[in-house]
Formats: sequence, C-alpha cells, structure tokens
Amino acid sequence: MALEKAPPNNIQCFYLGVFKDGELIGVGLIQHVRLYLKDMFRLKAESCFKDVLKNNLAKLLKGHVLVLGNLTHTGQHAMYFNQKSITQIEFFEQVFKAFNELERLIKIQYNKKIHAVLLKDFFKNDQIHQAKHVFDSHKLHQVAVQPNMIMPILPNWKHMDDYVASLNSKYKTRYKRARKKRSGIRCEELHINAVESYSNQLHALYLNVCKNADFNTFVLPQNHFYQLKKELKDSFKVFGYYYHDELIGFFTLLCNNKSLETYFLGYDENHQYNNQLYLNMLYDMAKFGIENNFSSVIYARTAMEIKSSVGAKPEPMFMYLKHNNLVMNTLFKYIFRFMNPTQKWQERHPFLKD
Repeated sequence: MALEKAPPNNIQCFYLGVFKDGELIGVGLIQHVRLYLKDMFRLKAESCFKDVLKNNLAKLLKGHVLVLGNLTHTGQHAMYFNQKSITQIEFFEQVFKAFNELERLIKIQYNKKIHAVLLKDFFKNDQIHQAKHVFDSHKLHQVAVQPNMIMPILPNWKHMDDYVASLNSKYKTRYKRARKKRSGIRCEELHINAVESYSNQLHALYLNVCKNADFNTFVLPQNHFYQLKKELKDSFKVFGYYYHDELIGFFTLLCNNKSLETYFLGYDENHQYNNQLYLNMLYDMAKFGIENNFSSVIYARTAMEIKSSVGAKPEPMFMYLKHNNLVMNTLFKYIFRFMNPTQKWQERHPFLKD
C-alpha cells in the first residue's frame, strides 16, 4: 500500500491472489511498467556509435512490460505462497495466467500491447530455479544481473567501535579519514513532519544521483519519501545531512525483520567529494544496523567496489524475462547483457580475517 500512494508515474500495481477451497494460499505483486525513452538511458560521454546503438535499443525496448516484482527496490519482495497447499510450479502457472489476463485487460482499457514480461530478483540458491523448466516452456530467459551487496553483522558487533576494531589497518585509516572529512556536517533522523517539509529538497537531491545512472526504468515522484514514511512509519527511516543548517544529503532505510535494507539516497554534488559524503553514508547505514541489532545490511546493487570496502559481499542475482515478439525474444538476452554489462571491479577485503 505504501508504494500505491506515490508510485513512479509509469508504474501501476496489480495484485495476484491464489485461492484453494476459498482460502488465500498465494499472493504476488505484478507491476505494469511503461518504459519511456527519456527515462531509460542517461546522457553519458560515450562514443557516437554507442550512443546511436543505445538509442536504437531503447526504441526497441520502450513500451509496456509486466513485472512480477517491485522495480523500485532490489530483491525479491513480490510473492509468497503456502508450500503445504500449492507447489512452486502450480504457483508460477497461476502467475502466467495472471500475465495473460492482464495483457487482455490492458489491451481493452488502454489499447496497448504488452511487449515483455519479467520476474525479478532471485539469488543463486533460491528455490525458484527448480522451476526453470516451466520458465523454459514459456520461453523465458534466465539472465544474470548485478549482484546484491550484503554485509552480515557479526554477533560481537554491539557498537560502531566494535566494527572499526575489526577493520585492518588500511581500512581503519580510511574510516578515520572519511569521518574527519565529514567534520562540520551533522546527520540526524528526519521524522514525518520534517520529511514532509523537506519533500522538495529530498527529491532534488535524489535527482542529482538518479540522473547519473546509466540505465533506469522510472523516476520517483516528489512525494514518494513522505508517503512511505506516512504508511510505513518507524519501519522506514530517513536520515538527513546538514551543513550550516542546509540539507545537503540524505539516505533512507527499510527495516525488514532482521534485515536492514538500504533504499534511495541523494546528495549535493558540491559536498560529495570534499566531504566523502557517500562513503560516510555507507558507514552510517552500517552503524544503524549494528546498534539496532540487525543481522545484515543489504546495500543493494550498484557501486559494488565502494560497498565492498565497508564490508559488503556480492551475492549473485538472476531474473527471468521474455519479449512477446519471437525474433526479439531470441535476441533479448543478448540485448539485456548490453544494457546490463558485467562490470569490472575489484572486491575489497576490509576486515582483519578477510
């Protein structure tokens, strides 16, 4: 419901309910996504050939897509079924029936054709891969995507000092240097009234980061963070960074049982380098997770190297996707690899026992 209150303007949510003898035994979130050219590829200083190729790919990929999953958040947050009442294969057959019904409804209501379907995000050891033959029968491709960066919180970490003590000398020095560069900037949690008051500034800071993404499928609306805070209350955290009482950055967190999941952030680029604002945010996320007894901090994908430098480990992730055009579907996994290339990066090992 929180996402329903302020979704990106190109995403509409539908809900799948699977029943047996009148009992609800499975649920799923399916998003109808309209991909627009202006949101897909950001401006980058690249070769003319690559710009032309990306533009042509965007024209092929733009259109209407059905997604089992939540595009606004890394990870699998879209489905549940009672394994005592229904098998995984039976559940996914209901998902495909729902896709077909939604395609029909969208054609009737909007006179639009669904171009592709997507099932996102699954870890390497998730049970879903046991149903791969079902996905093969529906012509879905399995594709690897950027890993989810996750930092387990060790049982002996009770305070941030315990985390710092576990760092090797190089990364202990790096931590102290980053904290020193943050001098003069204060970080404090924003409660709901402050989130509402700062909605415009939060959105502007978010856009500073969003505009630098190579590829994206949406832009969050201006009231997104306020609505999530209003609906999720204490399970959604917003922390702001102030310099001389001016809001210059923020990050958000989702408290999901024992997992602390990072969400969107933003910053003033004038303070990013000099104050190592992004690195300090990563440390502050770790601090909150440690001091509030979470079992892990899920840093999500992107910026893998710097996230590994604070202790996050890469967990491989996969999606399943299909284009409804037969020729496009044959080429789809290769196009997807171009859109989501394997990034060369060096994993860092900041801890003494690494």
